[in-house]
Amino acid sequence: MSEHEGFSDEEWKVIREGPAVAGLMVVTADAGGTLRETFALARAYADARKQHGASALVDELASKGPPRGRRFHSEEELRQEGPNVLREAAGLVERRGAEEAQSYRAFVLSVAERVARAHKEQGEEISPGEQEALDTIAASLGASA
Repeated sequence: MSEHEGFSDEEWKVIREGPAVAGLMVVTADAGGTLRETFALARAYADARKQHGASALVDELASKGPPRGRRFHSEEELRQEGPNVLREAAGLVERRGAEEAQSYRAFVLSVAERVARAHKEQGEEISPGEQEALDTIAASLGASA
C-alpha cells in the first residue's frame, strides 16, 4: 500500500511540494549561496532516505525526491503563495493523525533549516532574511521553529 493512498492526486502533489517549497523560500530569502543551498535541499532528501522507518509518509516523500517543475513564476509569488501551500499540505497530512503530521512538519522544517545553514550570509550562519523565512514556514505549518 502506498503512503499517499487516501489522498487525491492533487492533494498528494501539494503534500509532495511542501518540503521543496519551504527550501525554496529559504533559498530566495537572501542573495548568495544559491548553488550550495540548492544542493543542501537535495542532500536533505538523501539523508531522509537513509533514516528510513521513522514515518512511512516521510519515507515515501524522501524516496521520490523534490518534485520537478516550476509552480511559481517569481520570487514574489513564492513568498506570497508558499505559506498557503505549506498550510494546505500540513492540513492534508493532519488527516492522517498527529504523529504523521508531526513527522511531516519536522521533515519540512529540517529541509528548510538545512538550506539556511548551507551558506553564511553577511558572516551569519542564518541571516535575518532566512530566519524570517524559517519563522514563516514554521507558522504556516503550525509548528515552532
